[in-house]
Amino acid sequence: MAAYTGIQGQNILIVSSDPSDPTEGQIWYNSTSNLLKGYAVANVNAWATGGNLNTARSAAESVGTQNAALIFGGQTPSPTGATESYNGTSWTTLPATMNTARESMGGAGNQTAALAFGGSPSGTATESWSGSTWTSVNSMNTSRYALGGCGTQTAALAFGGRDSPFTDNQLATESWNGTSWTSVNSLPTRKGHLGGAGIQTAAVAFGGYQPPSNTVSTITDNWNGTSWSSSGSMSTGRADPGSAGVQTAALAFGGLVPPGATQTAAAEQYNGTAWTNLPNMATARREIAGSGISTAALASGGQPGTAVTAATEEWTGQAVQVRTITTS
Repeated sequence: MAAYTGIQGQNILIVSSDPSDPTEGQIWYNSTSNLLKGYAVANVNAWATGGNLNTARSAAESVGTQNAALIFGGQTPSPTGATESYNGTSWTTLPATMNTARESMGGAGNQTAALAFGGSPSGTATESWSGSTWTSVNSMNTSRYALGGCGTQTAALAFGGRDSPFTDNQLATESWNGTSWTSVNSLPTRKGHLGGAGIQTAAVAFGGYQPPSNTVSTITDNWNGTSWSSSGSMSTGRADPGSAGVQTAALAFGGLVPPGATQTAAAEQYNGTAWTNLPNMATARREIAGSGISTAALASGGQPGTAVTAATEEWTGQAVQVRTITTS
């Protein structure tokens, strides 16, 4: 059998604490815990039950990470401005509510610096979250709800949606610079109730309703900071999906699928070019608030039937992590 030095060209490190920035495949001996450890890929790929929301809702918006998320707005079934934060275990209702109660809005940012824009019945209203309060800022150029959104509080992107009040699907894309919105190149196809992920200069838009007659879409479009281009089709066409991640590692989960606009539990992952099916969520539902990254995401709230839910599910995908190595 080959020795580790022959394979890796180096000896196993002996350290008193685990390295802060190990590389995949690295092995070391922790002299404090007396354990042999390594940094390896763990294929978890599973949904688990998380903490319930304090306010059951659908069509809310969520930003942040699996261990530090923010959810705001939604319908209960009436529009709400309620705001909650998640610490990886439980949700806490925050004292501040949105200035304009709304549902089906776009969002960007993180738990302490978020942006909410559009929605119903607000249309063009934009609000900025400081970590403790919501402040109304400059409005969008195009009134809409059920739109896609991504980015940060000072560099966001809004795309698609439906005209307020409740008419046609939208092509419009707008860019936010921290102060105002600017109209930029439009989507190739009018879409509302779509999913989206990424940053202002590298976004992905997927699913939703499109003409004719509000057909459920499988179309995926990539944004390069200047224009949109079509990419691989989704495995499951859907409207009102939950979404998380970035352009080259995005998640879509839940939503409505034909025939009969039925709630789905299906989940899939996008690598920037093509979609791959993932294990289903525990509960089929639509209008889910999604946040996080492709290997650690949250699916919060939504509508599994005729009533809204407070349920949260946590997704753990393929991740590189420290593992203890046992020998015999």
